Amino acid sequence: QLQLVESGGDLAQPGGSLRLSCAVSGFTLDYHAIAWFRQAPGKEREGVSCIRRSDSTYYLDSVKGRFTISRDNAKNTVYLQMNSLKPEDTAVYYCARRRGNYCTPQVRDYDYWGQGTQVTVSS
Repeated sequence: QLQLVESGGDLAQPGGSLRLSCAVSGFTLDYHAIAWFRQAPGKEREGVSCIRRSDSTYYLDSVKGRFTISRDNAKNTVYLQMNSLKPEDTAVYYCARRRGNYCTPQVRDYDYWGQGTQVTVSS
């Protein structure tokens, strides 16, 4: 059964760090790009970061220098290390599988999604 399961969301203080994990099953990471999206209340879902098979990475401008995406193919897991967190990073974070190996910020280009994990940044 093809599945993506996020974990690691929590309450963090501004300036703090969290690491999100996306454990995948039913397929291998070798053939698909994986992206992280987020959705804040009342806002559209937006692409945050993506990693390709070649390990090329892409980031939303507002998270560049603060977030790092990585993957461990042996563990079938993709990570999102989030540092210097800001209140505006508060959202539900989702990981998603791209139909191919090219990263795009379009929700419609991703065919399987996790259930999401809540990240709240507040003092």
